[in-house]
Formats: sequence, structure tokens, C-alpha cells
Amino acid sequence: MKRTHWLAGDSRASTRLARTSLSLAIASLLAVAGAAHAADAANADAAVEAEALAQNESESRDASKLDTVTVTARKREETLQDVPISVTAFTADSLDKLNVTDISDLQGKVPNLTIYAARGSNTTLTAYIRGIGQSDPLWGFEPGVGIYLDDVYVARPQGALLDVFDVERIEVLRGPQGTLYGKNTVGGALKYISRALPTETEGFAQVTLGNYAERDFKAAVGGANSDGTWRGRVAFASMNHDGFGENLVTGEDVSDKDTTAVRGSLGFFPNDHFNATLSFDAINDHSNVRGAKRLALNPFDPTHTPPNDNDYDVQNGMPNVNETEMRGESFVMNFLPGGDFSFKSVTAYRKSDTATNIDFDTLQAKITDVRAFYGDNQFSQEVQANYDGGGAFHAVGGIYYFRGEASGTILNNFLNASFGTTTGTVDTDSIAAYADGTYQFNEKFSLSAGIRYTNEEKKADVLNRAFSDATFTTPVATTADFDGKLSTSNFSPRFSLDYHVTPDALLYASASRGFKSGGFNIRANVAAAPDSAKPFKDEQVDAFEIGNKLALFDGRFFINTALFYNKYRDIQLSVFTSYTLPNGTQGFFGDFTNAGRAHVSGAEVEFAWKPDEFWTINGNIAFLDPKYDEYIDRGVDVSARQRFTNAPAFQGGLNIEYTTPVGEGSVTGRVGYRYQTKTVPTTDLSTAIAQDKYGLLDAALIWDTGAAWSFALRGTNLTDKSYRTTGYNIPALGILTGFYGAPRQVTASATYKF
Repeated sequence: MKRTHWLAGDSRASTRLARTSLSLAIASLLAVAGAAHAADAANADAAVEAEALAQNESESRDASKLDTVTVTARKREETLQDVPISVTAFTADSLDKLNVTDISDLQGKVPNLTIYAARGSNTTLTAYIRGIGQSDPLWGFEPGVGIYLDDVYVARPQGALLDVFDVERIEVLRGPQGTLYGKNTVGGALKYISRALPTETEGFAQVTLGNYAERDFKAAVGGANSDGTWRGRVAFASMNHDGFGENLVTGEDVSDKDTTAVRGSLGFFPNDHFNATLSFDAINDHSNVRGAKRLALNPFDPTHTPPNDNDYDVQNGMPNVNETEMRGESFVMNFLPGGDFSFKSVTAYRKSDTATNIDFDTLQAKITDVRAFYGDNQFSQEVQANYDGGGAFHAVGGIYYFRGEASGTILNNFLNASFGTTTGTVDTDSIAAYADGTYQFNEKFSLSAGIRYTNEEKKADVLNRAFSDATFTTPVATTADFDGKLSTSNFSPRFSLDYHVTPDALLYASASRGFKSGGFNIRANVAAAPDSAKPFKDEQVDAFEIGNKLALFDGRFFINTALFYNKYRDIQLSVFTSYTLPNGTQGFFGDFTNAGRAHVSGAEVEFAWKPDEFWTINGNIAFLDPKYDEYIDRGVDVSARQRFTNAPAFQGGLNIEYTTPVGEGSVTGRVGYRYQTKTVPTTDLSTAIAQDKYGLLDAALIWDTGAAWSFALRGTNLTDKSYRTTGYNIPALGILTGFYGAPRQVTASATYKF
């Protein structure tokens, strides 16, 4: 039975015009009855009128249903309501209506997702799902939520806060995805899928203007030759706005945006048995540094500058540099020999470079001034086989190889008296084999099982030194100089049992495992803490979940729920470790450690209701209760007073849409609200940085002319709520700083499609 999904938005006019088998049957009966009783032309006209009325009634019923979304969460195409895992999917239409301009805008729209720009950057990603992730973007530390751009894993967070343009779909998979997606998906995975190659000429252009001098331009064009053998598409986006704040000393903008992105694909489709696509993408982020608010006086500031009133204004003494460039290429081949098997090969290379100045104190004084340079390149190869016999058994399996090199240099100036560098390289070689299959016993019961074996080797080369002055030319001491090697292996199984109570009511229970790679602390200070050169272990999560997916009232109401319990061990945490030098001087360094064990329980509900063809109401609520069972700090278990970061106890969101026909098109009005309880963003659990409960209101008015043009007026954070996303708390240097989400923004856009 065909299923529908509520996140796709209203049905398009073409869908409403499609006749269902029921409408055809009614129309045929009316026509026959009219012909049998037609004594004259008037009666014939009445029959035609009755047929049209029946058709209109059928179209009205179709318009009251929620649309279908196909996802590839299990690496094969399935209707969202039939996938026995927690996944939220957004189509291009729903992303536009919800005003998702980059993937951080998914906050509040996906249960138990916390996602935002990292502390000092605009395009470096911090993502947590169900309280699991990683907020330290240093090379050598792995993210906890996997990001995939068109089936290619994006290994580093720099540049991974992707802008949304010319997109087909975004899927957010919640819970460990270790079987099908491998390492570093302990929290879940986010899949960004670009628009497919067209078989005829099509495209769009969009201009957006708004406050803070926002000026965005997005465009795409694609097409094919006469027989469809060659197909291509190219998309471009330029996103710009002035700063939310400024450097009060220099007058330069901070927290502005200056990002350019491009994607292109060329496909070869010679027959029904083979096709190949060569793709590229690039992102250049030349925005200035992010503004931040000092939350207290810094005792090392000779001018005793008080905190600013504005959340974004600074008095930085460092150059206004914060740049990231990322590019990638991929080559995908699909082999469809006929029969039950198909094969796929994905070959990809990605590279990114970042240069940024982080003035932790946000003052002219040189208290904590840091220059950072990151470099990353990766190569991956995946070969995949799919089996679909059209019967009871479906399966996917493959081999995945990853080779990556992440490196960088950080120059630290503390109080203009202590000068040190962190330099190093981490090389990763990883190979994995996986298989996952589903056997359907009958129309109601099916069993899915899978396993993935990963073997990984990491090599680290670390050199950390102290220097005589801010030129960083004359070393005076070496705090760490070591080469390290770590070899690990992991089995990540998955099981699920599904039961269709009815064709529209699915119950499921699942168990799965995910892991995050271990490694070495690039910031190690062996002179003060010899153990800091030792590798940290893999992080592992075993997850248990039960849930349901229900379609009620003839596809007009959906409700999907999930209850989960995670066992979490060898938790990787980035912390500050203090020490005392022989002369009695206090010091600290950035440490990275396995804290211990924890368990996470929670519940999620996603729902939608389309009472008629005009109204659509959808939303989500999520509860989270993470607790440490063991947290070892310098040999002492302090689990009773530790808390999880980026794990609010409650999150929720609600969207209400009303669409009414206007001429040949329609007008849609939308109001959205999201709310979350108190959140602690950093592992030091600073209450001064923690963000109390808050809610954000946004709205949109969209006019689709029914032809080529559409127009939209949108507003986000309409109450201009001030809210922190993260911050720094370094007492030894007097640093207490908060980074804030965007203020009220209002935009108007015009889109032309052809």
C-alpha cells in the first residue's frame, strides 16, 4: 500500500489532478448511469457535471493527505513510514517552507538534535544527537555525528556546516548507525542529498534580501542531450550579510557572512545497465571572526573594560581572519546487470583548509590570543552490492576503505608572557566490511540483521613547544615530542523485529551498536602529565529502541514515537587539566580523556495532521535523561556531580501552515515555534555559560503564482531572543565568554523556476 509522510508539505497541483482508482470507478458509474437515463442533451450535460463533481471531490480528498517521502537510510530506497529506525526526512519543498538555509536550522525540527556553529567559527559544525557528539574540532578528535554529502563521508567538522541549496532531501538518522555507516556515527548520521540529474532542461534562480544587508543568490541549471545519454547540472550559491556586531576599536564587522558554494555533476547514462556520474563541490567561507560576549571582567585586562551590552560586539586585538575552504570530488558508478543484483562504486576525495584567529578574551590586551591553521585531506572508496528479488528477502553489503590525513598548527599567546605551539599530524587508515538484510516472514512480520567489521590504524606525530616570544622563532622548551600508533578493530551489529499490525501501523524493536575512533591528544603536555601521550580508547554505544509508525484517518494524521535506552562507555571528553610546576607556578593544558560509563534514556514523538486541504500541523517533542555511571577525574569517581553537555531534558517544535488557492497558484502562511530547556554546552559544566530554557518564534508567507515565479517573506527569531549556543570558561586566564545565536532576521525572496 502506498504510504504518505507529513514532512513533505502540501501536495502540488499536479498531484491533486491525478485521479485515484476510486475516482475513476465513481466517474465511470456516473457516466454509465447518465447514459442509461439520458433522454436528451440536458441529461447528458448533467452526467458530465456529476462526473466533474465526483472528480473534484476525489481531488479534495487527495489534497487532504500527507505526501510520500522515499529515503535511503538503509542504503536502499524505502518509504519513510516503512523504515524501522528513527529517521526524519525533509524534502526540498519542506526545507524551503521551514526556511532551512543551512543545516544548523534543523535545530528544533528534529527530536533530540542539537546543532550549531562551533565557538569561534561560522562553518565549523558542532552536532549532538540524543546527547552524543563532539564539540572539540581539533584534528585527531573525531565527530560523534556522521555527515554525508551525496554518499560521501565528510570526516572533519571544518566546513561541514553545509548551506542548503539545490537539495533533493536531507535525512537525519537518530541513534548509532555503526552497521551501515561505520565509525563516528555513535550519535547518528545526517545525510545531505543533492538534486538528481534531470533528463530535460530545468533550473531556478533565487534572490533574497533582508536586514543586516542580507543579500543571497542561489541558482541551478541542468539538462540532458536529446536521448538522455549525457546529463548535467551545476548549482551556485552566494550568501552574504553584514555583521551582527562590530569590533568597537577598528569598526570592522564581526559575525557577518561571506560564503560562496558551488556544486556540479556530469552523468553518463548509455543504457539501462550502467551509468556513471562525476561530481564536484566547493565552499569558500571568507567571513570575519564571530562576535562573542564577555560575561565578566577579565582580571588580567589592564583597562578593566566592562562587558558589552551587545551579544556580538568585541574589542579584539587580533586580525579579523576566519577562513575555511573545502572542496570535494566523487565518481559514482552503478551497475545494473539485470536480475536481482545491482552494484555501486563510490570513489571520493575531499580537502579542506582553515585559517582562523581566536581572541578568547575579545580585548586589545594579549591575554589569550590564538592563531590556528587546520588542514585535512581524505580519500574513500566504497563498493556496494544490493539484492532485491522482489520477494521476502532484501540485502545490502559492501567494503569501505578510508585514508585520511589531518594536520595543523596552533600558536598560543597567554598573557603575552607564555608562548607555545601545538603542531602535529594524524594519519588514519580504515577498512570495513558490512552486510545488512531483511527477511519478511509474512505480511506482518520481518526480521532485519546486520554486522560491520572495522579495522583501523592511526598514526600520530606530535611536537608541542614553548617559545621565547610572540614571533615563535626561538624554542625554549619541548612539552611533547612523540610518535604514536594505535590499531583497533570493532564489530557493530544491528537487529530489528518489525510487526505490521495493519498496513498503516508499524511496530518495531531494535538493538544496535556504534563506535567513535580512539586516538591521541594533539595538545598533550608530556612534561607536566606524562600520561597525556597515551592513546585514548574508542567510544562505544549500545542502543536499544522500541517504536511505532502510524498512519491514521486515511493518511491525514501521522504519529511516530520511539523509546530508547543507550549504554555508553569509554566516553571521550575534551577537558582542561591543571598542574603545578616545580617552581610552584600553576599551569593547564587541553586534555582529552576517556571519562567512564553512562546510560541515556529518552522518548521522541513526531506528528502531523492535515485536517483538510488547507491546514497542515506538524511538530515534535523529545525527552532526554542522560546520567553518568562512572566519571573518573584524577583517580576519583565524580559521576554524581557530572552532567552531559548539549543534552537538554526537553525539546519541542510546532509548525502550523495554512494554504489557500489564489488564481492559478496558492498562498501559504506558516508560524513555527521551538522550545528547549536548560543546556550546558561545555564539559566544564559552567553555569555562567549554560543557557536557560528559551523558545524561538518564526513565520513565513509564501506566494506560489502557479507559473514560474514564487515570492516569500520570512522571519526568524521574531521576538529577538538572546540565547547562547556555547562559550569558553578558562578561570586561569580570566576567560568567561558566550557565543550567541542569530538575532531577529527578516528576508524577502523571489524565485524563478524553469
